[in-house]
Amino acid sequence: MTAAPGSSVIGGLRTLEVRWLVPGQVDAAVAEWFGRFPAETDAREDIYLVDPDLGGLSVKVRGGRALEVKQYHGTVGILDVPGRARGRIQSWQKWSFPVGPLRRDGDAPAGWTVIRKSRQISRFRLAREGILAGPGPAGEPGCAVELTEVRARGQTWWSLGFEAAGPADLLRGALEGTAELVFAQVLPTGAELGPGACRSYAEWLSCTTSHS
Repeated sequence: MTAAPGSSVIGGLRTLEVRWLVPGQVDAAVAEWFGRFPAETDAREDIYLVDPDLGGLSVKVRGGRALEVKQYHGTVGILDVPGRARGRIQSWQKWSFPVGPLRRDGDAPAGWTVIRKSRQISRFRLAREGILAGPGPAGEPGCAVELTEVRARGQTWWSLGFEAAGPADLLRGALEGTAELVFAQVLPTGAELGPGACRSYAEWLSCTTSHS
């Protein structure tokens, strides 16, 4: 893996994030529920460093084009939408810069794990009148919501994740307001996304590695 010519570090971006990971494929009814809002779609491979365990750091090569390092700054509260979802709000700081390919001959190097993701991404912005669907200007408070089918180590899971970015004092409002809007309609399964399923990708990989 080598840095791309002329590349420079991008980021130092602070975010608030909540993510749930659930075994199985994305149910068609869940996809329809998420489809109430405009969404982008993409599919990519991310390669995560799992050995050694770096504690509060998450390291991955995103889509074969960027090395991304995320530093965990702790849990800053609980996201609670009664009867719909409850999970830990995590604070992260993220840096990334362009790199060349990591994989050789189709295999990830020792200590790395490939995750294949098929994502739908809806974006929301915090405006004077409240949370609105659609992206806002760069640097303004907003929240991206991802519905993702995840394949790794022969298993399939699905994930619902919220990532708020923008001015630090507005992140919590953007996150909580977006969650209230998204969960205004109950999940089709009728089940609450609870704290037991709430974890970052790094935590999920650590858990699946320890049980493999």
